[in-house]
Amino acid sequence: MSDQPARWSQATVYPDMWADPDDDPRNSEGTSPNGELPTLQEFLTDYRHTLRMKCEGLDAEQLARRPVPPSTMSLLGLVRHLAEVERDWLNWITDGEPRPKLYGERDADFDGAVADPAVVDAAYADLAREQAATDAALAAHPDPGTRLGKDGIAVRELLVHRIEEYARHCGHADLLRECIDGRVGQ
Repeated sequence: MSDQPARWSQATVYPDMWADPDDDPRNSEGTSPNGELPTLQEFLTDYRHTLRMKCEGLDAEQLARRPVPPSTMSLLGLVRHLAEVERDWLNWITDGEPRPKLYGERDADFDGAVADPAVVDAAYADLAREQAATDAALAAHPDPGTRLGKDGIAVRELLVHRIEEYARHCGHADLLRECIDGRVGQ
């Protein structure tokens, strides 16, 4: 007789892991992508998944909670902030009039993150829409060296900046989530 459960994985040993390693959407089987652009896109996709995983299973009150006073940062605020940032990045690479801020004045993305299920739903919809718009604009430029917008920002630079932004905020999300219910990053 063995002490090992019938279905063993690292999550059996570490039950506070976000996902069973066998089911983690960020882990891909096989070889890594070929080329610079697919590699950058995969890293961005993985960080986007990570942010959503850090928010899963929480209600509106928990998502809006600001567990580290005096900071106004919350998980819901991070979702709203990243939607706002995606819109800003799209403004950087388009030649037309910039689209207005989603949430109004500075810090409204965090200040307006209130414990209301409608605000939560709107934040996720805003994030998905803004990510899709920026992704679509960049998809038209498969050469990472292509320079866009009035400032001539390279596609490569924009992708790296987006990865950096999500990675930094996923670190914040780790700490915020741990303060809410003790779950830790993986």
